[in-house]
Amino acid sequence: MDADTTTTQGGGRNGQSAELGRKLAGKYMTFQLAREEYGSISNLVREIIGLLEITRVPRTREFIRGVINLRGKVIPVIDLRLKFEMERCETTDQTVIIVVQCTVDGRPLTMGLLVDQVLEVLTIDAEHIEPTPSLGQAALEDGFILGVGKHDRRIVFLLDIARILSNDEARDVSFAAQVTETPAA
Repeated sequence: MDADTTTTQGGGRNGQSAELGRKLAGKYMTFQLAREEYGSISNLVREIIGLLEITRVPRTREFIRGVINLRGKVIPVIDLRLKFEMERCETTDQTVIIVVQCTVDGRPLTMGLLVDQVLEVLTIDAEHIEPTPSLGQAALEDGFILGVGKHDRRIVFLLDIARILSNDEARDVSFAAQVTETPAA
């Protein structure tokens, strides 16, 4: 096997991981869910807001917590803990909603991501990004974990926000916002 195409198992850099690092290097808004740290490409983040009252939409998936009224615009809110099959946690004064805008299935989608807390904006260089380990989990199959960033002694899972939701789930999220909007008089 060529040295540039072998899979890294023990931590050495090879051609594939170096290419991945170059592709993913940049600024990430980092946030915490339970004890894990995640990062989203910072240019997808529109704003960070404190926890607002979330109105539940009947007959939606459990991870769709509901919708918020943000300056007159109805925004669906996804509980990332529930989407990632983690325990639901009690909200604290650190709990926030990260409003992101991405494109899913060719359509723009603005949604709120409920997270335990925002940490910081990090610049993660190419040499500090590794491929996602092969663990056989659904997250890897869905492709929403792009790679693993290393900062100081921390691990940051780098997320593709547009791929967190399947196309069907994205339609459900969009629908949740649409059914709660009232037509203009």
